Amino acid sequence: MAKRLKFQFIPLTFQKDEDEIKKQIRNTIILKRFFDKNKSVAKLDTLIEGTQYGYNASALESGKNKFLRISDITDGKVDWDTVPYCDCDNEETYLLYPDDILIARTGGTTGKSFMIANPPEHSIYAGYLIRVRANKENEADFINLFLNSYVYWSQIVSLNEGEFRPSANANTLKNLLLPDCSISQQQDAIKLSNGILVSGYEELLEDIDKALAEYEICKQLENENTKQLNLLSSLRQSILQEAIQGKLTAEWREQNPNIEPAAELLKRIKAEKEKLVKEKKIKQEKPLPAISENEIPFELPEGWVWAILDEVALFKNGKAHEQFIDSNGDFILINSKFVSTNGAVKKHTNELLLPMYENEIAIVMSDVPGGRALSRCFLIDNNNKYSLNQRIGGLICFAGIYPKYLLIVLDRNQHYLNFDDGKKQTNLTKNEILTCPIPLPPFKEQQAIVSKVETLLGKCSQLQAEIENQNAHSKNLLKALFNETFENR
Repeated sequence: MAKRLKFQFIPLTFQKDEDEIKKQIRNTIILKRFFDKNKSVAKLDTLIEGTQYGYNASALESGKNKFLRISDITDGKVDWDTVPYCDCDNEETYLLYPDDILIARTGGTTGKSFMIANPPEHSIYAGYLIRVRANKENEADFINLFLNSYVYWSQIVSLNEGEFRPSANANTLKNLLLPDCSISQQQDAIKLSNGILVSGYEELLEDIDKALAEYEICKQLENENTKQLNLLSSLRQSILQEAIQGKLTAEWREQNPNIEPAAELLKRIKAEKEKLVKEKKIKQEKPLPAISENEIPFELPEGWVWAILDEVALFKNGKAHEQFIDSNGDFILINSKFVSTNGAVKKHTNELLLPMYENEIAIVMSDVPGGRALSRCFLIDNNNKYSLNQRIGGLICFAGIYPKYLLIVLDRNQHYLNFDDGKKQTNLTKNEILTCPIPLPPFKEQQAIVSKVETLLGKCSQLQAEIENQNAHSKNLLKALFNETFENR
């Protein structure tokens, strides 16, 4: 039965060196030429003596055998002076010789290979590596050429959560296909890979130069797109910052000079809160310290006031839902993953332990060091739909506080990010949440700010979509470098 091979440009996360990537492209073009020329394939198993997994042992500071591990191979080199030792009781099975090839079978560099040059005497290799050794009829350098090509990577990668993930084991390696080349063709391929001119391959060299030139164009496009996305991210941050400083609505204030100042709004909210305490609808809490002059991050426009979150919203804490998680549950569980992905990643629960209601705000209170979820916020859009998980806070706005405005203020607020020391898990307390400084404009200006922000961020989203389309196009161009099908008959 015919087997179809597709050669693709594989964006490997551990492959950053541009010269290495270009060599992979060069090798792929070379191998493709021999596929087309010979019209036949060989399994890697027919070019090697076999496969051998490495030796399982703990590394020692001294011992009988140098003990090469995946972590000792960096940037295609090994500093044998830093390689640890072990005492192997069966070293003949695991001894390393020049031209042996090691392939990582696990970890972040799975599938990456390394060709041994001059190993110290009695050197062996660790269990997370697989050794292949060319047989007498084939060139080790030709096998190494294949292992450093997208002909190889296209056969061992699998698509996992949108990323290419290699999978390497002895059986996988043995069944990999490469062109069935004579020893003289293998030697020609090796020379061509090393940039040596070989008579009769002038057209192939032109194809290589053309592919590398196209790769450079694609990379320039990708780099430009990345630069544009970074600028767009900075623009979004500037829009949000200028919004809460009142800069986006300076003209609006000129056109609306008689709006009630926020100080009056704050007085009404305080009276409403005192009323709820008297009616025993909420508990009397110990007053939190007001914002001090040292904590004021910027000057406010006329008519605005500084408050703390405790003065404009009520707080509720989430509850643990572990025993109620159910993929068929009727309710969406608000956890950090849900909030940080803007609701894209969902878990469900069959119990509404702590319901959230329309226009309430969920805020992430806990995250790993340097994480991107801390202080991320989500505005509830429906009743009887969401339940609040532990380590997620719920905020209920008082009348006169526009929830969408408060969301803009709180989402990734620097007050909260300052608690992340980059070393240990951040766990915000209720008081740390509620002491966040809030720049408070009049209610109608809050609405005007949100309208302005939504318009500007909408334009940013349109720009992002265009940039991402350009990025997808450049990636398709990379794949098209040699995305052709070879049919093994």
